Amino acid sequence: MTRRGIQWLSAVAEDPELCRARWADDPRKPYTLPTGRLFDVVVTSQRIGMEAFDQLERQNMPVGPAVIDYAAKRTGFFLPTRSHARFTRALAGETDTPPEYKYLEHGSYIVVPGPFPLSGDRYQWLNAPLRRPEASPLRTVALAVMLVAAADTLARADRYGEQYPNVQAAYAKDVQTEAPHVL
Repeated sequence: MTRRGIQWLSAVAEDPELCRARWADDPRKPYTLPTGRLFDVVVTSQRIGMEAFDQLERQNMPVGPAVIDYAAKRTGFFLPTRSHARFTRALAGETDTPPEYKYLEHGSYIVVPGPFPLSGDRYQWLNAPLRRPEASPLRTVALAVMLVAAADTLARADRYGEQYPNVQAAYAKDVQTEAPHVL
C-alpha cells in the first residue's frame, strides 16, 4: 500500500490521526473502519470472492480495493459510495438467484488489514488501495457480473463431482498408483 492509499483509507476512520499512528507503530495491525462515507463494501464467501477476484484480474476488468478475512472465510470488495442500487440492478440483470452477499453501506463497519500484513495474517489485502479509487460505475457492474459468473462456475464444478463420481474415484486411484512425475 502506498502513502496515498493509507491517507485515503485512514481518512474515513473516526480518528484518522489515531488510525495512522497505530499503523505507523504496527503496519500489520487491522483496523475497524465505517463504511458508507468514502466507500461501500460487498462481502461474500471466500470461495466465490476469490474466484470473482481472479476473473476480474484475468479479464482486466476494473477492481478496486479488496480484502480477505481467512478466519471468517469472507472476501470484501470496496465500491464507490451509493452504489447499492446499481449493484442490485446489475445482479438482477444477470440472474434471478444471486450468490449470497452482504452490502455494507452507511451504518456498517469493516475490519481492514493494516497497510503491510504478512503472509499468514488473518486479514490480507487482495488489492490494496494505492490512492483514492475512481468512482467508476463500471467497477460496480463488473463486480456484480463476476460474482454471478464465479458462483455459477463453482456450482458447475461441484455438480461435476456429484455427476461423475466414477471419474473422481478413477483419478484418485491412478494418482495413488502412478510414479511421481518430474518436471
